[in-house]
Amino acid sequence: MTLSSSTSVARAETSPRLSRSQIGWIAMGITVLIWAGFSVSLRAISHSTLSSADVALIRFLVPAIALLPFIRARFAALKAMRPLHALMIATGAGLPFFLIAAAGGRLTSAAHVSVLVAGTVPLSVALLALVCWREPIQSARRLGLLVIIAGVLLMVAGLGAMQLPMLQGVALLLIASLLWGMYTLALRKTTIDPVGTLMLITYPAVCSIAILMATGAMESHLAQASFNDIGWFVLVQGICVGILSPLAYAAAIRCLGSVRSSTVGALAPVIAALIAIPVLHEIPTLLSVAGILAVTTGVVLTNRNAKRGT
Repeated sequence: MTLSSSTSVARAETSPRLSRSQIGWIAMGITVLIWAGFSVSLRAISHSTLSSADVALIRFLVPAIALLPFIRARFAALKAMRPLHALMIATGAGLPFFLIAAAGGRLTSAAHVSVLVAGTVPLSVALLALVCWREPIQSARRLGLLVIIAGVLLMVAGLGAMQLPMLQGVALLLIASLLWGMYTLALRKTTIDPVGTLMLITYPAVCSIAILMATGAMESHLAQASFNDIGWFVLVQGICVGILSPLAYAAAIRCLGSVRSSTVGALAPVIAALIAIPVLHEIPTLLSVAGILAVTTGVVLTNRNAKRGT
């Protein structure tokens, strides 16, 4: 054996390639951290000089610019998609989801955003699959789904003296969860790659925002916004949420399956609640803590006996 071939073997032994499973876990870990940051950043809109429309523009315009070089290569695949699946992706993770989640977050807390959106996705997926595709809910998963529902009720009770705006916020967040569940189901039923998925999320949203702002239907404070606010949301919403999160989540679902991905996603509410304490000074009540733990437990129970990739 020559010296060069020995060196090549040594490099191969010391630099093993990551397995499909390892890539999936890394991708899901990144996704969970970004989801937690997403929940906190939605609440942070009300503490900034930007409007929800401004943040939505940042959220979708940054990836729209980054994706321009890849449009031609994905055009044929996008054109071949079933219109229903494309609509589910564009709606479930695009502008409708963002605006509804932002409106709900403005009326509740970062912990509620994360629990009632990310934490209830298994419940949303199960309900949508039952109603739309007549897929029965497995008996082994029913207990977990009931625990998730109990956690949601605890989160609602944790709001304290509940007023109509708070209840409206909860309702909006649950609608956002249904949209995200629809997005998750669409990813299971299509073979389009993560970049193409991101295009479906991004470009319809940018076009819609441009029309809404041009007609005055959405207000903008960008002209008066501080540089720090803009820079923060470009980083969190534009780059992390807009680019990294959809790519990482799509990769995780393809490597781990939607069941494992949604199980790991249950950690997002815990992380979001912890981040919100020093960043937003939002200290959850005991009932809210119980709700977070219940939803996390419910997700684990729901998926414990589910088959990988279902």
